[in-house]
Amino acid sequence: MESVFESKGSTGFLEVTDRALAEILDIRSQESDPDKLALWIEISGVEGNSYSYDVYFQNKGDASRDDVVIEFDGIAVIVAAESAASISGSKLDLGGEDGAGGLMIVNPNSPVVAGSVLPDDLLNADLSGPVAQEIIRVLQEEINPAIASHGGRADLVAVAESTAYLRLSGGCQGCGMASVTLSQGIEVAIKEAVPAITSVQDVTDHMNGSNPYYGASKK
Repeated sequence: MESVFESKGSTGFLEVTDRALAEILDIRSQESDPDKLALWIEISGVEGNSYSYDVYFQNKGDASRDDVVIEFDGIAVIVAAESAASISGSKLDLGGEDGAGGLMIVNPNSPVVAGSVLPDDLLNADLSGPVAQEIIRVLQEEINPAIASHGGRADLVAVAESTAYLRLSGGCQGCGMASVTLSQGIEVAIKEAVPAITSVQDVTDHMNGSNPYYGASKK
């Protein structure tokens, strides 16, 4: 039977299977002063259509007030504040039927697709419907005032089924953090305010921004 461990006020935030818990406790027991260590999880990047993670042991006392601390018998799991929104609803398990694949995170959330192309049939889309108007309200009242301090702006360009298509401009166009801004800020706000929307796609031409999103890696 699987065990579910929840943080206060975050029902269903993270599920941990019994076999994963046993593996975590076994690995931690080999560390020095294990009782002071918590398991930390944070998103380290994006690989294809999935997130990549850093999972490590660190002193529980290093957690900030904004980190999500999940207490249960034997150990605490701490999710870094900046990763919490994108990890919510995930399951920590072992890979493979026999668990030989090591710790793995099964995450229902996907990174926002940055720099994708708006389908031709959505060009000059009608934004007069109630869903589109509610998204525009969220952008105008919540999102744009927040990112304006960085010279950025987000505009809705189309809605199709349960997907909202946004275009970023100003300081957000070409910004290397555009994907993070979308997945951990804009997308979360839109989904909470407009339940009909389950995904958000960025159709900005980041190649023409001042800090190209797809630029070559720095050495």
